[in-house]
Amino acid sequence: MPSTLARWKTRAQQLQAEVYALYLAFRDPRVPWYAKAVAACVVGYALSPIDLIPDFIPVLGYLDDLVLIPLGIALTLRMIPPEVMVECRARARSELADGKPVSRVATAVIVAIWLGLAALAAVAALLIARIGLGRIVEQCYNSSVNSFVGSG
Repeated sequence: MPSTLARWKTRAQQLQAEVYALYLAFRDPRVPWYAKAVAACVVGYALSPIDLIPDFIPVLGYLDDLVLIPLGIALTLRMIPPEVMVECRARARSELADGKPVSRVATAVIVAIWLGLAALAAVAALLIARIGLGRIVEQCYNSSVNSFVGSG
């Protein structure tokens, strides 16, 4: 009887293969646009280092990975034609057996997102330091009130 750790490892490998199969299905022209949109979100979230709940938070950190990704996979599978998924799963197993696929484009996109978020955080910190948080909130409030009153 396999240990619990071995079962979890097997399940993680199955999820990895399923996510990669969804990625391959996303690129297939037979898949409807709405399924591609959901597949892109699921694959992007599964492969992204950015989580809704950071993994270092005990128990809850892995809960999103254990719940959201399988739910997203299940939802996406309902939208993709079964014959496409059969082909994509076979291709995913074959490619994963040869070694993990590496996407330099995906790496560049993730790095660009992180750099963009860091730049936004730096600009926000500079604005807060220079103007003060109270004045920023006051200016936003006055601006929204003026635009609301001016539009009537």
